[in-house]
Amino acid sequence: MSVSPQLRKQLLDLIPSLRGFAVSLAGDTERGDDLVQETLVKAWANFGSFTEGTNLRAWLFTILRNEFYSQMRKRGREVEDVDGIHAAKLAVAPSQQSQVDLTHLRKALNEIPADQREALILVAASGFSYEEAADICGCAVGTIKSRVNRARTRLGQIMQVDDEHAAFGPDEVSEAVVGANFATR
Repeated sequence: MSVSPQLRKQLLDLIPSLRGFAVSLAGDTERGDDLVQETLVKAWANFGSFTEGTNLRAWLFTILRNEFYSQMRKRGREVEDVDGIHAAKLAVAPSQQSQVDLTHLRKALNEIPADQREALILVAASGFSYEEAADICGCAVGTIKSRVNRARTRLGQIMQVDDEHAAFGPDEVSEAVVGANFATR
């Protein structure tokens, strides 16, 4: 199988977008990276079925999405962190407020239904049109628009954003809590 240099470049250029989508779906950087790797392996093995000149981005995102759902079905139930060992590792105060905001966003994203999260990530974060996102998810454009709208509304509620121009970053309470945590270590 021969892959053109242009197609290879397109594939490489799409890796950061694939990674962002994968991490958002998986809720974890390591699992997201594994998901991207598996997606690239499957894509490379199946390049013979890809028609050059069609939408490579949508094709790759569809493979990634399908792989994610396949892994979720295989995984079944996740084991709880009863003794808190894993949670204790995650309880490290970030060095920058933007990291706190990003963590808050990731947690909020994990609280919204998977179909809404997926639609929001495809449209708002990955830059797909509603039509492209509908093709990837295998549903109607109106369904994607509805999911994105519900996801945005729910995220605003979870993150307690009262208006679209709300500032993120440290407030007095956050600074006091973070300062107290560092003082006790």
